[in-house]
Amino acid sequence: MLDLNNSGFHFILASQSPRRQFLLNEIGLNFEIIVKSTEESYPPDLVCEEIALFVSKAKSDEFDFDELPDNSLVITADTIVWLEGECIGKPVDDEDAVKMLGRLSGKMHTVATGVCLRTRDKTHLFHVNTAVYFRKLETAEIDYYVSNYHPLDKAGAYGIQEWIGYIGVERIEGSYFNVMGLPVQRLYCELQQFLAAQ
Repeated sequence: MLDLNNSGFHFILASQSPRRQFLLNEIGLNFEIIVKSTEESYPPDLVCEEIALFVSKAKSDEFDFDELPDNSLVITADTIVWLEGECIGKPVDDEDAVKMLGRLSGKMHTVATGVCLRTRDKTHLFHVNTAVYFRKLETAEIDYYVSNYHPLDKAGAYGIQEWIGYIGVERIEGSYFNVMGLPVQRLYCELQQFLAAQ
């Protein structure tokens, strides 16, 4: 086991997501937050995790390592919801959030997170998929959640760690933390391997 905080690398998380910051803190990693504005568009022929990988790589490409501390390791991530052959992004407003949750209701969807680890000399990509099964939600339940939680910053218009996850998610197959936005168990293992190979 490598002690990540004594590896000689300066870790940077390129995310404003409080959930990603919380999860990375929970594995004891010391990191700085630097966020670059990124156009999150992608080629139309990409599907599911290909989209998340493409966008996470695009986020890392925004960094100029000449402007960063020596031995910086940048962590970027992108999480998407894939439903019936379509990428479901973040809702534009509460009405859109209600529509999204109505589509997810009673169905299985895939949450895919693409992660990019990048140093000055090396780039490594990986992804994690989780299947999420929602029971049939009542209209009043969807309205209550959107009105009280305003999930406009979340892909698919929901946070599994919030009220809707407790009452609506029947089961998942795969990583719970991936659905929150960062597959920290896999990330920890990938960081160990990435640094060991340096």
